Amino acid sequence: MARPSWRRRPARSLWQRAREVADAVTLPEPFDAGDFVAALAAERGRPIELMPVSAPEGAPCGLLMSTERADYILYPTGTTALHRRHILLHEVGHLLCGHVGSDAGADGVAIDAAAGRQLMPNLSPELVRRVLGRTTYTEVEEREAELVASLLAQRVVRPAEPREPAPGVPDGVRRFDSVFGRRTP
Repeated sequence: MARPSWRRRPARSLWQRAREVADAVTLPEPFDAGDFVAALAAERGRPIELMPVSAPEGAPCGLLMSTERADYILYPTGTTALHRRHILLHEVGHLLCGHVGSDAGADGVAIDAAAGRQLMPNLSPELVRRVLGRTTYTEVEEREAELVASLLAQRVVRPAEPREPAPGVPDGVRRFDSVFGRRTP
């Protein structure tokens, strides 16, 4: 029996790659999504536009669309600021990792195009089909983008200088800090 595609890349190398990608990113302090995206766009030499959308029930939480002109990150307006930031970092993770997506086939594109038309009614159906046909990521790419987003989010909320936990903090809580590892300056 063949191993699922997401198991083909060992977890250790996936974590290592995600850490390398996240460690190479400069985040503004304090974090501001607009400033972060503007700096990333300037560094890449390619516009990145943030597009808040009123997402219908069942639509994807976030979406990265790349056209010849720019990259567009769509995110829902009807969620918390914390969730919006994570969605942004996840979609940026796809950009930073160089994920280009793959052709999902007729069925996958039809579903994504329908969701895309709901999210972006002002774009032509042809453009939505063409763009979304290239943005179906493998499970490994999704996991990698999620890891990058989590590592970046950790740096957003954690001060640059490491702190020791307060006296009396249980060992279990201390160990929890090691889940993502300490940030190296």
